[in-house]
Amino acid sequence: VQLQASGGGLVQAGGSLRLSCKASRIILSVFRESDVGWYRQTPGKQREFVTSNTDDGLSNYSDSVKDRFVISRDNSKKTVYLQMNGLKSEDTAVYFCFHKIMGRDYWGQGTLVTVSS
Repeated sequence: VQLQASGGGLVQAGGSLRLSCKASRIILSVFRESDVGWYRQTPGKQREFVTSNTDDGLSNYSDSVKDRFVISRDNSKKTVYLQMNGLKSEDTAVYFCFHKIMGRDYWGQGTLVTVSS
């Protein structure tokens, strides 16, 4: 399984970005059954949970992004999205997508989001 994250960039505080995470080398049925999500990391800190989405459609968000970020998935495109609204300077980080497939975690390479105040 390979995960390719994209969509990061520089945005002003209050703005929006949409991240994408496209999976490859995975058959559609396995993608559909995988739990997916996003973490983020800033220099010198541990990777922090942002959001997740289970194979049966349940989403979970960290308190810091709840009501601002939305995770979604397009199974036909094997892609997971993270819509980020109302961005704050503290959202600046490298964002990593992940898939949990049959108990094993797969990670994308990360995409940098920089929010200027």
